[in-house]
Amino acid sequence: MVEFTAVGVQRQLASGIQRRTLAVWLAIVVASSSGCGLKKVALNSVANSLAASGAAYGSDDDPELIKAAAPFSLKLVESLLVELPRHRGLLLTACAGFTQYAYAFVEGSADLVKNDDYGSFLRLQDRSRRMYLRARDYCLRSLELKYPGIGAGLAKNPVTAAALVRKDDVPLLYWTGAAWGKAVSLSLDRPALMGDFPAVHALTTRALALDETFDRGALHEVMIALESVPEAMGGSPERARLHFDRAVTLSAGASASPFVTFARSVSLPRQERDEFVRLLNQALQIDPAADLSRQLQNILAHDQARFLLEHLDDLFLPAETSSRTRRE
Repeated sequence: MVEFTAVGVQRQLASGIQRRTLAVWLAIVVASSSGCGLKKVALNSVANSLAASGAAYGSDDDPELIKAAAPFSLKLVESLLVELPRHRGLLLTACAGFTQYAYAFVEGSADLVKNDDYGSFLRLQDRSRRMYLRARDYCLRSLELKYPGIGAGLAKNPVTAAALVRKDDVPLLYWTGAAWGKAVSLSLDRPALMGDFPAVHALTTRALALDETFDRGALHEVMIALESVPEAMGGSPERARLHFDRAVTLSAGASASPFVTFARSVSLPRQERDEFVRLLNQALQIDPAADLSRQLQNILAHDQARFLLEHLDDLFLPAETSSRTRRE
């Protein structure tokens, strides 16, 4: 697909997360030993709290801390879903959390080892794909609860099925598309998953039509990646550029990830080295602390930009060859 960035790694401080999650876990243990009615009330209370706060820690400035802490939170959410399988807020939290973790800490690690250990790169990519599919399935479960039959509809007529979803479920559309799209992007050798691309496109387009300003341009950033697919599949570099401009505008220039996304999704495949370098340098000029809700997202985008700039010669053909390729 498609290069989805750390799509909104957001809305929660990391400070005290072990203390908070331990308290939640103890609440579950206490509830489990109580009567069925009290147990259900307690579990719903915990689930509502987790769903409201989210599973990400976008205000933090320490990616390693988040990397270490997030798995416990994700498994806690999954444990609650065993008891509350129809809790839509918790399903969305699981979908968003696994998507963010896979992008930031699993697929991101794959990129770092690609040149030195290709076997590890392939294993990490496979783990990323499985995690994205896990996330997608949580989102699809939530959609199915409100729009019965939508899963089958997306397989038969994606546009018609996506049109059923209403504005209050834009976050769900966004995360479903993000998780599913990333799984597709890592499955170019798997025709069954590549065949899901129309569903990803339909869900994201529907979300964009309902609320293009969602998360200050995050949907437009997803569309950059979607439009970067070959023209034979319906992609368009021109439309990708329009979405890039809109993503930058809606984020008020405070997000580095649209620059990295466009560079990786459009400039790199087209071998536009000068544009690639310019965009990554623009990303690095954005102060991560200028918008605390995006601080972690921007730090991760900066890490990607630096890594890409350090490996330019591995990514681009010699100038003469690149120019000939573009003409052809």
